[in-house]
Amino acid sequence: MPQYKIAVVGAGPAGYFTAQALQNSQTEELTFAIDMIERLPTPWGLVRSGVAPDHPKIKTVSKVFEKVAAEPGFRLFGNVELGKDIELKDLAERYDAVVMCTGSSIGKKLGIPGEDLANSLSAAEFVPWYNGHPDYSDLDIDLSGKVAVVIGAGNVAMDCARMLALNPIELDTTDTADHAVNALHASSIRKVYIAGRRGPEHAAFTSPELRELPKLEHTDVYFDSDLIEDAHKRAISQAEFGELEKHLASNLEAMRLIAEHPHAGNERSMEFKFLSAPKEIRGEGKVEEIIFGINQVVDGKVVDTGETYSIKCDLVITAIGYESLPIQGVNFVKGKIDNNEGRAGGNIYTVGWAKRGPSGVIGTNKSDASDVVKLLIEDLKSPKSTRDITELISSGHHIVAQSEWQRINAAEVAAGEPLGKPRVKATSVAQLLSLGQG
Repeated sequence: MPQYKIAVVGAGPAGYFTAQALQNSQTEELTFAIDMIERLPTPWGLVRSGVAPDHPKIKTVSKVFEKVAAEPGFRLFGNVELGKDIELKDLAERYDAVVMCTGSSIGKKLGIPGEDLANSLSAAEFVPWYNGHPDYSDLDIDLSGKVAVVIGAGNVAMDCARMLALNPIELDTTDTADHAVNALHASSIRKVYIAGRRGPEHAAFTSPELRELPKLEHTDVYFDSDLIEDAHKRAISQAEFGELEKHLASNLEAMRLIAEHPHAGNERSMEFKFLSAPKEIRGEGKVEEIIFGINQVVDGKVVDTGETYSIKCDLVITAIGYESLPIQGVNFVKGKIDNNEGRAGGNIYTVGWAKRGPSGVIGTNKSDASDVVKLLIEDLKSPKSTRDITELISSGHHIVAQSEWQRINAAEVAAGEPLGKPRVKATSVAQLLSLGQG
């Protein structure tokens, strides 16, 4: 019975769903040995370091990942970095297929003057900071000002704005990193704007996220009801047979309900500003003001009116998308791995954001992985030699196996229990490795 060795690089949702698709494709005639390689000592990717801490239900998908990891033939190689500890060409030589599930971790730039001022940062820094990612736990962020502006019209932008605008007591029972909880408790931010270049009908928010906003007990949320009504009329005029797509209708209805929701006069507020294109960030050494161009929608297209307005602010967070970090030996085009439906040349494949860019939700990776694994199986030739990955890694290097990750996981969960939290995250590689030793 032939057994094929597959290397999966990246232990996020795309990686685990790829491993699951391989496991589900096994037959008496075809089996897989799966080695999952992860740069950090901790797996789960964005489920650990990207999902907002106040949305714990989304993180329950980790139970699926643990089930995948418990299957025979699966091995985790944590704390192993591609391009540093091992090379892609060596993996390609030893494995029957290599699947790149390395995601997109670099925030896209606005490309405007002042973007590099202090306290102008990307959601790709802010989100992992409050989630305890070791690379960002020392991020220098000043929350002493009163006004923050978040640029973007998707769920990541909304997460960033909500984390800044809610009363941090709502985070005390979450797995928000301790350093972030402490900083947010000390924060003076009271007004948060979310600015999108296009109209409400073009926003990439999802309606479940929108419908949760009125539930914020200590924060008033503002939408311009006239703007929502205009967007609805425009969307209807552009729609085929005058009927909106379900997700768009649901989004606009959620926005309308928020606009009509009574305000409690809370000190904290979140306000949505549409048709606002960032032009310049101003300040002496740090963010003090942002200039927006005012857009309008003409015949379904967003155009600049030539008019501007400004917001005095102390913090700007940009959430306009992500790009993949370049990897030696892989061709990248427009921020993602150059591929044809997941085939990336030779015996290399890609799944997830590295393949398609930052789109979809966590579950999107499941169908994506299934499709690519079908192509991978079609391409399989005779199994390669049984030479092991450990030959490639220096003998003194600390590899985090599944058993060690389970000790880290158990220690974090145990630390959270007396505090009523799901876990207390270790936020440095050294601390994580120490927990893994028991």
